[in-house]
Amino acid sequence: MSLIANATPSITGLSPIRHDWTREEIGALFDLPFPELMFRAQTAHRQHFDPTEVQISTLLSIKTGGCPEDCAYCPQSARYDAGVRAEKLMALETVLAEARAAKSAGASRFCMGAAWRSPKDRELDAVCEMVEAIKALRLETCATLGMLTAAQARRLKESGLDYYNHNLDTSPEFYGQIITTRVYQDRLETLDHVRAAGIHVCCGGIVGMGETRADRVGMIAALAGLPVHPESVPINMLVRVAGTPLGDEPMLDPLEFVRTVAVARITMPRAVVRLSAGREDMNEETQALCFLAGANSIFYGPKLLTTPNPERDRDRVLMEKLGLSPMEPQ
Repeated sequence: MSLIANATPSITGLSPIRHDWTREEIGALFDLPFPELMFRAQTAHRQHFDPTEVQISTLLSIKTGGCPEDCAYCPQSARYDAGVRAEKLMALETVLAEARAAKSAGASRFCMGAAWRSPKDRELDAVCEMVEAIKALRLETCATLGMLTAAQARRLKESGLDYYNHNLDTSPEFYGQIITTRVYQDRLETLDHVRAAGIHVCCGGIVGMGETRADRVGMIAALAGLPVHPESVPINMLVRVAGTPLGDEPMLDPLEFVRTVAVARITMPRAVVRLSAGREDMNEETQALCFLAGANSIFYGPKLLTTPNPERDRDRVLMEKLGLSPMEPQ
């Protein structure tokens, strides 16, 4: 307990935002008795957010399949036979129709994903046109397009992009067992370009890929140790897809997932922590515990890129049961 004495948030005052969390401290948080961990996470959450509000995002795959990367979890990799067909970049009007539908359904942020290692400049121009049109609908915008150069990040900023998603995925030590086509430093450099361009950073990871708790500690340490914490931190549960190397991976204990959410909230208290992929396999009780642990964002809609997500009506019912309401755009 002594390792985390200074991490205990005060009910009456804001605890300091730290970038010097040690792995020992983070591991000690993971090891806390569950009631104590939830109390600390909920206290940190209430210092910066209304605990009854949830940010709603919708994610659309604007360019699906055919990715040259070998991410072991991803059915969009051209290296795996996971039943995902390579498609061309969507037309602007098709994307706009999806954005309008997302806004009508209650989303405040529209996220676009493209299965590229990194975009070519002509491809980026098309995405920037989409960003400009979606911004005109008064939606926040987010994109995940792979690695970016500094110039590409600036171009996205000029188009009005609010957030860029580029996950670290896992700990530096476990990373090589999941991806070999790019290194950890490549991801950090893209994050640096995005931050330097003035775009908000969306960066988190995936759990349940066969990593140890020490790897989950390492992932949180890498995120919380960034010079500026990500404004958005998605915590994904592995979606096991047949045909990928992780298709038969055993499911992570749900309470360990909740612990990961709670530790992310405590170490990055100002971040919006997104309960991201994997909700299709979670019952209502697990999701409720995640919200109690400090998650305050979800993806809304029937699909996350190529994998299932709870239908909107199921999310509405759950939010009503829990007394949660959509967060207004920041």
